Amino acid sequence: MDWSDKHWTTLRKVFKIRKFIYFKTVQKNILRLFSVNIKMGAINKAKYKQILHYILDKCGSQFNVGKTVIWKILYFSDFDFYEEKEIPLLGERYFKLTHGPAPSHFDEIIKELKEDKLIRELHIKSGKYTWIKFLSLHSPQINLLNSEELRILNRTIQKLCTMSAQQISSYSHQDMPWKATEDKKEIDYELVFYRDDTMSVREYPNDAV
Repeated sequence: MDWSDKHWTTLRKVFKIRKFIYFKTVQKNILRLFSVNIKMGAINKAKYKQILHYILDKCGSQFNVGKTVIWKILYFSDFDFYEEKEIPLLGERYFKLTHGPAPSHFDEIIKELKEDKLIRELHIKSGKYTWIKFLSLHSPQINLLNSEELRILNRTIQKLCTMSAQQISSYSHQDMPWKATEDKKEIDYELVFYRDDTMSVREYPNDAV
């Protein structure tokens, strides 16, 4: 049988996924054996505030960056970090809404940042729409963030900060975790390991066959 390069590429992907699922299962069993409990949704508020303030300081003043864009930057920072490192960045809970993934604790953290006088919230009318923007008032502290966390945050900001709300929503709809989740249900972090090549941020081994 004369297989084309396309067939071999597909076969390699199948074996790569199966091999990865096997190692993920082994890893989870080891974690259970040593009673390691990694819970999504168990957020570190202080770290969340630094990350969100950092994002707002980097791109919140841009005309196109409103609440929708910030939500998606948070989502991709969280899920990309989990795909690369297999541990949570924030462990925030995200739900599938019509315009893409939505974080659970965003309003709570924004409120605390405003109370600390670190950011300012603006409501800007444009035709029949109202933009909700958040501007940083001070340089953010980043002492709770390590170099790898900052690397992934910076990469995500650079990649997404020029998108409009509509563009970034459409982009998030291409991501497997969003696609594989029922409407209004919580998005499972483990679904990042089923991303296709266009959305994946991890270098997987090519020796799976």
